[in-house]
Amino acid sequence: MSLKLLKGWLTVLGWTWMWPVSALPLSPGDRLEVSIPKDTYFARVYEVNQDGNLEVPFVGLVPVSGLEPPEVQAKLSEILIAQKFFPPQRLQLSVQMVAWAPVQVSLAGELFQPGRVLINDPKDNPPTAISDTSRQITGSNPVQRYLTTAIRAAGGVLPTADVTQVQLIRQGQATIVDLSGIFSGQPIQDLPLINGDQIIVPRSERFQNELMRPSQITPPGIKVFVSNLTVPATSNATSAVGNQQEGITFPYGARFSQAVISANCAGGINATNADRRAMLVRVDSLTGKTTTVERQVEDLLRASTNNEENPPLFPRDGVVCYDSTVTSLRDRFRSISDILSPLNPILLLINLFK
Repeated sequence: MSLKLLKGWLTVLGWTWMWPVSALPLSPGDRLEVSIPKDTYFARVYEVNQDGNLEVPFVGLVPVSGLEPPEVQAKLSEILIAQKFFPPQRLQLSVQMVAWAPVQVSLAGELFQPGRVLINDPKDNPPTAISDTSRQITGSNPVQRYLTTAIRAAGGVLPTADVTQVQLIRQGQATIVDLSGIFSGQPIQDLPLINGDQIIVPRSERFQNELMRPSQITPPGIKVFVSNLTVPATSNATSAVGNQQEGITFPYGARFSQAVISANCAGGINATNADRRAMLVRVDSLTGKTTTVERQVEDLLRASTNNEENPPLFPRDGVVCYDSTVTSLRDRFRSISDILSPLNPILLLINLFK
């Protein structure tokens, strides 16, 4: 049975066609050098154009997008011999990579920032300086043009992602990749990408705490907004909360309780501060819906045992602290005392009019 016929039968049966993954397929913008001894017409550096073709003199457009360099070498040799530019068995043609271009891929599913991303950007990978005495180096290793890099560029996977069933779709054909080895230390198949690839990360049936740590496909850290404008600290500055415009940084996997401690909401005099409260504010980036979780600080620190009682922090969460009942009552009496004070500006103004 031919490969084409087998693919057709699998499609009829409703199964996904598993295409063989190339090692380093070409994309628009990739540059390669064609070398032919004593040739001045075809030997040069070519760049794959926006349609995925090489523009070869006297030959025209040669489709190469998705092919590996050895396949391009074989294809060019066949064309040049077929068009009688070189006699058979006499052509010595070599194809070598010069540079791999940035590619744009689309990502959807259980990701912090699904959408379209650009990977292998030269600005993120500045070339290493080579001295004039060094000989010319051919070849290029696109370390930032792989599946894991694209997922990281989309913010990383959510704790609800099924990393064993990540789907890569290329030109209508799909393959399934298991990336769970990133967290267990087992080998994975980190696939190289070409321009226009689509990645889908499906949803798992459960919340997975094991995914809540820095890795190749999760965020290294997150920004969280915290506020503690009450006793024991009267301002964010004196509470050592550097709450800048983008928030403060926590390692990915940090919990609500750790943000409370970082904001100086805990500790102090037990009799006056033990019943302080903290609130976690979260805004869904897709729906805009705001949800809140409020906990007693001491219960959060001492009695939390699961995700509901002590939720993990997500990017751009907010944590707010409120004072204890004792401190609130003291401040109320202090306010009444300030109003009734003979030196209060309001009383001075009333006495002036009298």
